[in-house]
Amino acid sequence: MLRRLSPESQTSLLAFFNLLWDAACFPDCWKMAHIIPLLKPSKDPSLPTSYRPIALTSCLGKTYERPINHRLVHFLEAEGVFDRNQCGFRAGRSTVDHLVRLETSIREAFVHRQHCVCVFFDLQKAYDTTWRCGILRDLYSYGVRGGMLRCIQSFLTGWTFQVRLGSILSDVFLQENGVPQGGVLSVTLFAVKINSLAKVVPTSVSYSMYVDDLQISFSSCNLSSCERQLQLTINKMSQWADQNGFRFSPGKTVCVPFHSVVACLQIQCCT
Repeated sequence: MLRRLSPESQTSLLAFFNLLWDAACFPDCWKMAHIIPLLKPSKDPSLPTSYRPIALTSCLGKTYERPINHRLVHFLEAEGVFDRNQCGFRAGRSTVDHLVRLETSIREAFVHRQHCVCVFFDLQKAYDTTWRCGILRDLYSYGVRGGMLRCIQSFLTGWTFQVRLGSILSDVFLQENGVPQGGVLSVTLFAVKINSLAKVVPTSVSYSMYVDDLQISFSSCNLSSCERQLQLTINKMSQWADQNGFRFSPGKTVCVPFHSVVACLQIQCCT
């Protein structure tokens, strides 16, 4: 619908967005989300955890978010804020970067007859538990000031949501914490908050981040050395999570050891 607006209507909408930007305001009428629960494949429909919540928000609101997000990302990238191993929703980066890096680490370990042990993490309700004040604090420390910071503060506060099942709507609930599901700005703001996690990972440990998906690995001839180094890293990451309001999901955290015999079998199967 917005794409079919006449040039005059587009100009009026742009003027309205500029007024909102000058006032550093995100209207409350755009802060209502309808949550549609979708059943995950092969899951028990009687369990609430078997559903993935999809948030439907205002199209006008998301249109207004896009230029704000573009400005914010441009500033953060120019200042070199994002960690070099964060590839989530960044221009010119993708999951392929991490796959190539991980494969290289595994192959190098095989060449040196080492074990390569990897741990893959999942953050529990990552977007819903993100500390809003922490986001604003981190943005300020990175040099975000003025109208941009006030506009993001306005965007983060006052969100409400309703759950919709068919034509039935639940009561209205206030979202007291986290970043809005389905928001254009939400991914960038979450990446800002999780950015400091990389600082607690020792330089001897390799790591990758794709928004809220994390992976660490360590290679050594001694398997016990791998276990010890990774456990120390996990302890530091858990401490960071406690300090920043996050929690890792033990059920979705997986440790995978690689060594040459298994790797050769896997390569033969793949080819």
